Parts: sequence; C-alpha cells; structure tokens
Amino acid sequence: MSVKVVYFARLREAIGQSEEQVTLPEGVETTGQLKEWLMARGEPWASALSGKRVLVAVDQEHAGYDASVKDATEIAFFPPVTGG
Repeated sequence: MSVKVVYFARLREAIGQSEEQVTLPEGVETTGQLKEWLMARGEPWASALSGKRVLVAVDQEHAGYDASVKDATEIAFFPPVTGG
C-alpha cells in the first residue's frame, strides 16, 4: 500500500522535502508505527520526527499515534501550532 507523507514547518525544513510517496512495509498499520519506520530510515527523519512535539493528521484530520493508516491516502506530520 502506498501513502503520501507530508511534512510541515520545521519538519519540512529539517527533512528537506514537503512530501513523499512511500510504500508501507508489512506491519506498519498505525501512524505511530509509520513514524517509527520513518525514523528508522536514519537522518534526517530520525532527528526531525523524534520527541513528543510532533503531531499527526490522517487525511487532513488530527489523529493520535494509534490511528490506522489502512485506508489513508495522506499522513501529515507537523509541529504544534503556536500564535501570538
């Protein structure tokens, strides 16, 4: 299964691309597993996605790291939004 992974703000800058199409390996069924798989690819994903200050959305809906990626077409990772 293939899914579009989108990176926003500082994640886009750190990874060096705004999006990529990835083929999900067997066993990657949740957004948390996808994040771990991306980080296991090494740099720049490992440092950009590490920590708890990375949020996720599935098909443009905020989601938790237990959300299924089974029928998703787009998974987005982004930092918390701040304003002022």
